Amino acid sequence: MTQTSNPVSRRKLFAGASTVGAIAATATLLPWVKTDIAASPVARVTPTRGGGYCLSEHVKQYYKTTLV
Repeated sequence: MTQTSNPVSRRKLFAGASTVGAIAATATLLPWVKTDIAASPVARVTPTRGGGYCLSEHVKQYYKTTLV
């Protein structure tokens, strides 16, 4: 039995297919990524007596999700 040399091995074929799949998945998710360049974080004044808790929008949203 003679073996013919195959220019594309099975390993390279599967590696190429998985790479194409990863690129396709990234391309489908990319349009939903939003970048908000105009919004910059507001500098907060640190309290002199410690603490530092701030009722931000993120915290308010968390409290809304914990309501029963």
